[in-house]
Amino acid sequence: MQPVAISCGEPAGIGPEIAVAAWDAVGKDIPMVWIGDPTHLPTGTKWQAITRAADAATASAFPVLVRDFGAPRVAGTTNPAHAEGVIASIADAVSLVQSGEASAICTAPIHKQALIDGAQFAYPGHTEYLAALAGRSSVVMMLASEMLRVVPATIHIPLADVPEQLTAATLTDTILITHAALIRDFGIAKPRLAVAGLNPHAGESGKMGHEEIEMITPTLDALRAEGLDIAGPLSADTMFHPAARARYDVAICMYHDQALIPIKTLDFSGGVNVTLGLPFVRTSPDHGTAFDIAGTGTADATSMIAALRMAAKMAQART
Repeated sequence: MQPVAISCGEPAGIGPEIAVAAWDAVGKDIPMVWIGDPTHLPTGTKWQAITRAADAATASAFPVLVRDFGAPRVAGTTNPAHAEGVIASIADAVSLVQSGEASAICTAPIHKQALIDGAQFAYPGHTEYLAALAGRSSVVMMLASEMLRVVPATIHIPLADVPEQLTAATLTDTILITHAALIRDFGIAKPRLAVAGLNPHAGESGKMGHEEIEMITPTLDALRAEGLDIAGPLSADTMFHPAARARYDVAICMYHDQALIPIKTLDFSGGVNVTLGLPFVRTSPDHGTAFDIAGTGTADATSMIAALRMAAKMAQART
């Protein structure tokens, strides 16, 4: 298998630390290559410069495709001079996977404001930038762990904007992309989807909102007519206990916190961010840059390890 390409993420955060820790933990089982400035790695890291991604499989130390960011790392403090390098690291990872030199991408956390300040980064986050690089207009964010998979139909927008942004078209796209990915990337032949309502008690027959009656239910009915196995709209407050989770393969939620609170409560360290709908596999740890602990040696690499394992597993499923 070709290596998983790891983009460096924000140098001032815990990205360099968890990448090295992940290689120490699973590097013998999962070939990987880190794209970044090796001077940003934790002090004492044994690393090896490689010129081809394929050389990662035989590297005797942490394999690095060396990029010069032109400024040192200060843990916990962003540097605008790093922004161009961080963005280029992501683009380089995409180029590797598009050329077949890498099997998947695993992205370390970025700090969006640092990229805006240093390079006028024009995207809300990783997901939207990767979609632009791939030439895709519709992609879906999934958070996944061994306990639960969730997909928010709307993502990084104010709660007040959700009813307007949540349309039959966006919900249909989200469900179809998710359904296809469960088959292709997760090996689930007949995916079972559970869809939450927008309002408390899924609107309770119109007593607490009309979105379920007017848009969500007709959209789900149309998709069920096409053969999809869909339950809903369901009351979100009863979707995530163990017996409920056993009845579906993914929960489609209407907004960010409706999806992310359950999975982060159930498995905060083991959650993985997966972008569905791309022509390549992309995963990421489900946490941020953690500036407050960067450089202290206390960063938990569990989510990065899970992200690398999921990336390798999904890439294998695609082959």
